[in-house]
Amino acid sequence: MSEIEDALLFQMRALGLPVPVRNHRFMAPERQFQFDFAWLAPVLLAVEIQGGSGYKGKGEFSMGHHVRPGGYESDCIKQCEAVLRGWRVLPVTGAMVNDGRALAYIERALGRK
Repeated sequence: MSEIEDALLFQMRALGLPVPVRNHRFMAPERQFQFDFAWLAPVLLAVEIQGGSGYKGKGEFSMGHHVRPGGYESDCIKQCEAVLRGWRVLPVTGAMVNDGRALAYIERALGRK
């Protein structure tokens, strides 16, 4: 678990949001993927934190997996496969976690705002 994931989970708990499953795995043809956070059926909402660490100004896009060509394509495939299975996927950045925008999107997606 990363610091930024811990920070987002702390924010969700502080607001009393339903606690998601961390690192939820799902199967697609010939591949297995995982979401950073997932609310299972009937909600089927996933949150993916994109970019580098992005935590407390440590470099949002530090050439980590998500911003390299192969990693970016893999993320796109994962989102396509998830959407085709009925998931709603919220891709957020570390900056969005830090300034509260990620939490606001999650609240809206869960019908809290």
